[in-house]
Amino acid sequence: MENLMQQINEQLDAFKTNASALVEKGNKAAGARARKASLELTKLFKEFRSTSIADSKK
Repeated sequence: MENLMQQINEQLDAFKTNASALVEKGNKAAGARARKASLELTKLFKEFRSTSIADSKK
């Protein structure tokens, strides 16, 4: 679970950095990176939800 949380935090940081570059500077490549990070976050959040439910049933 700690590894999963670390991955989520890394992707959140990447998303924030790239989304800010897109909004503030109009950097289109950063927009693509932010979208990629958001897709990875979706996967990680689903994994977190599954893991959390499994842990609560123990």
